Amino acid sequence: LKKNVVRDTETFSKCWTGLFLWCLHGMLGSAMDCKNGGAGNVHCSISVDKLLDRAIHHSELIYIISEESTALFVSEALHPGKCYFTHNLISNNWGHCNSKTPPMPTSKSDVQQISDKWLLQSVLILIRFWMDPLKELQSSLDRYDNAPSALLNKTKWISTKLMNLKEGVLVLIKKMLDEGTLDPGNSVSLTSFMVPSDETEYVLRDYSLLTCFKKDAHKIETFLKLLKCRQTDNLSCSLF
Repeated sequence: LKKNVVRDTETFSKCWTGLFLWCLHGMLGSAMDCKNGGAGNVHCSISVDKLLDRAIHHSELIYIISEESTALFVSEALHPGKCYFTHNLISNNWGHCNSKTPPMPTSKSDVQQISDKWLLQSVLILIRFWMDPLKELQSSLDRYDNAPSALLNKTKWISTKLMNLKEGVLVLIKKMLDEGTLDPGNSVSLTSFMVPSDETEYVLRDYSLLTCFKKDAHKIETFLKLLKCRQTDNLSCSLF
């Protein structure tokens, strides 16, 4: 992929991204400040309330960076100058996300019926579902000619923070449900449905990965916020 990236813009982007990610690391720490003793033996002195707050903060930032990554990818790889990347081609052939991830509740009654265990399990399923596709995305972006370093940094940051969020969710499962790791089974990877045959399809596949991850990142954030709300006032919690 031949992209003419302006040097000054790229330099500014590198500096801004580096400073931003350094600040986030300082605020969030590693693995949500909990220690895993192995074999499901998780030790953490933080209260459930604070753990939920940190998990929500993680999920909010992951969603924000996913939005920025998608916008950056569109501006660099799907810009109007590349006429073969039309909006019709994207929407008709590569705009569909995998339907095997946990669905969003569609009514107030659905929200009232789902359990805390379902919410935590759904978050864990979504996180595990995206581990491999995000690694594949990073490998694919590394093959691009002149891929913006800001985009590479953002996708790597997302993978790292998603892993930290997973560890935090496992702690929440231990503390809230008094259970070990919930095993959601083997989720079907997005990459198994998308095997690009040429350069154009690689770009469209990567675009689809970014947009679908952004949707699921918002779902993770929503589930965690609903879980937090239910700890104080279960009857008034709603997505609608």
